[in-house]
Amino acid sequence: MKNSTYITLCLLFGFLSCKSDIKSNLDLADNQQKQDVKTPFVWEAANLYFLLTDRFNNGDKTNDINYNRTKETAVLRGFEGGDLKGVTQKIEDGYFTNLGVNAIWMSPIVEQIHGGTDEGTGVTYGFHGYWTKDWTNIDANLGTKTDLKNLVDAAHKKGIRVLLDAVINHTGPVTDKDPVWPSDWVRTGPPCSYDNYKNTVTCTLVKNLPDIKTESNEAVDLPPHLVKKWKAEGRYEQEIAELDAFFEATNYPRAPRFYIMKWLSDYIKYFGIDGYRVDTVKHTEAYVWQEFKEVCDNAFAEFKQSNPDKVLDDNNFYLVGEVYNYGISCGTAFDFGDKKVNYFDNAFNSLINFEFKWNASQQSYEEQFNRYNTILNNQLKDYGILNYLTSHDDGQPFDKNREKTFETATRLLLSPGASQIYYGDETARDLTIDGTVGDATLRSFMNWEDLTNKQDLLIHWQKLGQFRHNHPAVGAGQHKMINESPYVFSRSYTKKSFTDNVIVGINIPKGTHTINVTSVFNDNEKLKDFYSGQTLEVKNGTITITTDANIILIEKQ
Repeated sequence: MKNSTYITLCLLFGFLSCKSDIKSNLDLADNQQKQDVKTPFVWEAANLYFLLTDRFNNGDKTNDINYNRTKETAVLRGFEGGDLKGVTQKIEDGYFTNLGVNAIWMSPIVEQIHGGTDEGTGVTYGFHGYWTKDWTNIDANLGTKTDLKNLVDAAHKKGIRVLLDAVINHTGPVTDKDPVWPSDWVRTGPPCSYDNYKNTVTCTLVKNLPDIKTESNEAVDLPPHLVKKWKAEGRYEQEIAELDAFFEATNYPRAPRFYIMKWLSDYIKYFGIDGYRVDTVKHTEAYVWQEFKEVCDNAFAEFKQSNPDKVLDDNNFYLVGEVYNYGISCGTAFDFGDKKVNYFDNAFNSLINFEFKWNASQQSYEEQFNRYNTILNNQLKDYGILNYLTSHDDGQPFDKNREKTFETATRLLLSPGASQIYYGDETARDLTIDGTVGDATLRSFMNWEDLTNKQDLLIHWQKLGQFRHNHPAVGAGQHKMINESPYVFSRSYTKKSFTDNVIVGINIPKGTHTINVTSVFNDNEKLKDFYSGQTLEVKNGTITITTDANIILIEKQ
């Protein structure tokens, strides 16, 4: 919650106790801004917030219905009104800053199929963004290119990176309003059997989801329906000129995948987005992602050269891949049975870690943290993983019934690797919606109405998130257990002249504790427990702290 908004609510409802809370909130923001000056942004330690653009916040009710999408839909399978302006509002309000979020990943925002599908459960529209009709345009239900520019600019002013979601593997389904793409662009069968590499790549994911022929190097013409559409919109000549310039500069064949790469790279070149989360990675030839990285890197370099005043730092463009069922245990090799593929090889910086939720359910904090530390600093050194406990298409989340909401925050935000908060994790958004079928139950509208009665939970997420944000050591540092019971550990990170050291305690019994900190801090150093706000001093290699919160987050003051 933005500080000014928080103060207004306090005054409005007459909460006399708010004075100290307001001061604390402002102090946290001030401390964070001071920390930002000297703390580098590290993708391997990032705190991402993943949201479905249509389901997060409705900032413009005038764009809620477009393309005559007016049929009654199955439960949670139509557009609900969320848009780019709504995301921008929450950026400017400080919602993400207070959560310690330093990167936002939005579901695809490109123009979706105009029609809906109906598989017997009711009509479904492409509200989720993965059913592309036109990669060159933003879906009118979500906003405009001006809205995207404003969102990226607002995020960058807050030090927040922006990731869009890239789909190269498939188009949207065929409907009465959305024709199938030409046969030199897509295949409509056979369906994938997933029993080897070929039967995972050269096939359709599901029925009526045409598969882009990403293996083809044959030149293809633009689909007639796109030509007709662009001419009707008055931008055909401009699009053709840009395509001609792209293919002349790169010398790529006019094959389907390179058209799409050009269209996706425009969002980097013209808006300055910082990364892509890439969908259905293992269903496309591995070399395609090396090509995509090259296209993205060139576009990012061009943006930086053209907009020197908008360059945040010297980080490269970021690619995180969704290789379904990849887990940290795989290291760099994903096994198809008949073939192993290294998707980190000159392609992805990071992969989504589908294993994290199982480790969280079956291992102690130390077992999981120590194991992750070992793998990330050896087999995956210089690469990253993106941990999650809830997602938009994982029907078996860590805490589906929202019974372990505080543990979800603690486990996710204090683990080695990058963290992915799924919208509503921090407010215990319901994941069991009556009447829904399949993934729809995971995709309800953000429960803003619950903020007032979820304050304790939200504050827990905020404190842990800000601590992670301020300290790259949490996600990217070397982990070392200091004490088994109560459980205390350190994380240490060094990059060039920057050094970051923290000590964390989890499930600390309430009361007073003396903790040995000689492995991290020196005598007479002034420290602070970020969680409680207490100031501490190292004496004889120890600190003494009294806690009521069961968690301590120790940093140098």
